[in-house]
Amino acid sequence: MTEFDGLVALVTGGASGIGAATAARLTECGARVAVLDRSIEGLSDEVFGVVCDITDSKQVDASVALVAERFGGIDIVINNAGIGAQGDVTANSDEEWHRVFDVNVVGLARVSRAALPFLRQSSHAVIVNTCSVVAIVGLANRALYSASKGAVASLTLAMAADHVRDGIRVNAVLPGTADTPWVARLLETASDPVASAAALRDRQPIGRLVSAEEVAHAIVYLASPKSGSTTGTLLGVDGGLVGLRVN
Repeated sequence: MTEFDGLVALVTGGASGIGAATAARLTECGARVAVLDRSIEGLSDEVFGVVCDITDSKQVDASVALVAERFGGIDIVINNAGIGAQGDVTANSDEEWHRVFDVNVVGLARVSRAALPFLRQSSHAVIVNTCSVVAIVGLANRALYSASKGAVASLTLAMAADHVRDGIRVNAVLPGTADTPWVARLLETASDPVASAAALRDRQPIGRLVSAEEVAHAIVYLASPKSGSTTGTLLGVDGGLVGLRVN
C-alpha cells in the first residue's frame, strides 16, 4: 500500500519526456493514471490514454469527463503539456506568440477548469504544473518561452490562493534544462550540436542535464497526500542553475 493507492491522476503531455516519466512513476506508486496527449501511440497498457488537443476546449472538457467517468473521479492533475520557442523578442511572429501561450498557459487553464468540479469532490485534490527555471532567471534567446512560463508561475500561485479553501493544493516544478525529446530536437537544429550540448550541460552547476525521472520524482512529491501542507510552492529541479555560483 502507498499513499497513492485508489487515487486517480490525469497527466497532460504524458506520452513522452517528463510527462511519460511522471505517468510511470505515479503508476508505480499505486495511482490509476490517465494520459491526455495529441498522440498516444506506444503508450503503456498500464495507463488510460486519451487523444486530446489542449487548445480545444470541447476536446478538453470531453476528455476530462471521460477520465472521471472511467475511474469514478479525479484526484490529481499534472499540467505537463507544453511547447517551446527560441529567439529574442523579435524572433517570433504574433501567431507564434499566440500559439505558445495557447498551449502553455491557456491550455493549462482549460484542463484545470474542466477538472475542478471533480477535484472539489476529492479529499486529496492537487494540481501540479510543469513550469520552467526560465520563469525566474533570464536566459538568452528564450523570450517567448520565458514569458509563457512566467505566466505559468504566476498562475500557479493565483490558483493556489483561489482554491486553498476548496481543499485543492496547487504547486509547480521548475526544471532546468532537461534531457527530453524537445531538447534533443533543439540540439539537432544547432550549427554545432556537440558544442551546444556541452554548453547546456555546463551552465548547470551539476554539470549535466536534469533527467526526466528527476523532474517526475519532484512532481510526485508535490502530488503526494503526504505533502498535504505544501501549496503555492514553486519547486526548482534545475541542477543548481538559479541558486548556485560556483565559478
